[in-house]
Amino acid sequence: MTSRRVELARAFVLHRRPYRESSVLVEAFSADHGRVGLVARGARRPSSRLRGVLQPFRPLLLSWSGRGELATLTAAECEGVVPMLAGGKLASGFYLNELLLRLLLRHDPHPELFETYRRVLPRLAVTDAHEPVLRVFEKRLLATIGYGLVLDHEADSGHAIDPAALYRYYSEQGPVAQTGEDAPGVPVHGRTLIALDREELDDPEVLHEAKRLMRNVLTVYLGSKPLASRALFR
Repeated sequence: MTSRRVELARAFVLHRRPYRESSVLVEAFSADHGRVGLVARGARRPSSRLRGVLQPFRPLLLSWSGRGELATLTAAECEGVVPMLAGGKLASGFYLNELLLRLLLRHDPHPELFETYRRVLPRLAVTDAHEPVLRVFEKRLLATIGYGLVLDHEADSGHAIDPAALYRYYSEQGPVAQTGEDAPGVPVHGRTLIALDREELDDPEVLHEAKRLMRNVLTVYLGSKPLASRALFR
């Protein structure tokens, strides 16, 4: 396998942790190369130019070289304005980062999802209504990785969703009209499915149902290990 060199790739840091005495392991999400693992050698030294640059939510231009699962970061510089996230907004940002870490494969580029993420961060910074933003991102993320939700028609009949009807949503199938209270699946009204499909989540009851639906669907693909970032919302 030949060594690969990448120059000035648009990216965000999803996660970073100390590595050995003075280095940092970085998981980054790049527009053209997907999720990548990088070693930032010496980044924890006081004199390192990388020390204050490799922060989450900051638009970056990253350069690296190497082969295999971990490449060596060779340069990093800021690109654009850093969104100011604090409190619940910061927790929301970490939640999005953890979803990307858990659900994206390495070296599998998704430029449209990258653009969605890039646009979401400034929106989180300026709105107190972060829940609708999170639901739309979750929906788009699942669609990107091949697990898009069925929101516009009944899974069994193919009929258009009735906004007044109650459905049971099955993650591997989609919505089916409810025939009994003890039926499995996630209970959800048709108006919620339609609103999520249109990305119009202003109604509090609809938003509550959409959150329950998305949490149950995401659990199927995230597995049994809980998301650490959810503890920040408590």
